[in-house]
Amino acid sequence: MKRSLYTIILASLLISACTNAQVNKTTNMDSLKKDNPVFSKTDTNKVDLSNAEWKKILPADVYHIAREKGTEMAFTGKYWNSKEGGTYYCAACGNPLFSSNGKFESSCGWPSFFEPISKGSIIYAPDNSHGMQRTEVMCGKCKAHLGHVFDDGPPPTGLRYCINSVILDFEKAREAEKNFNSKGK
Repeated sequence: MKRSLYTIILASLLISACTNAQVNKTTNMDSLKKDNPVFSKTDTNKVDLSNAEWKKILPADVYHIAREKGTEMAFTGKYWNSKEGGTYYCAACGNPLFSSNGKFESSCGWPSFFEPISKGSIIYAPDNSHGMQRTEVMCGKCKAHLGHVFDDGPPPTGLRYCINSVILDFEKAREAEKNFNSKGK
């Protein structure tokens, strides 16, 4: 009896682990860009795809955040504690969102910014889910869910854009300058 109970528990754990591994599948950003026909850091046209179309071109973790309004666990994202200089882009479409100059340490466990890179890079919507009144922030180009904005940030804006790392693509300042200079020649 005990042996069969242990076997059932072990089988359940293995099935659960396999399921979670598939759900948490991630893709590196280079392959994401290559396989995503709407990803562009220069095209400013709005992107309007169905969720079915997004599901075909985005990795599962990016799709979950962008289209299902998911949230990564605090203190686990690749950019929550990053101090590198550069630009943060939407991982779904390539829209420039935030400069590292607007990033600050908020101790909330997610990358925090006090202002977007431009007025049109972010759009806002009321979010009353989970019994809270918040303001959702989305990409101004593709409407991907990014996170939320709160009014407890530092000067000069007093805002804290709390953003999921999964939905961010980062380009270091030196790389951006090198890419810009090579295109201008």
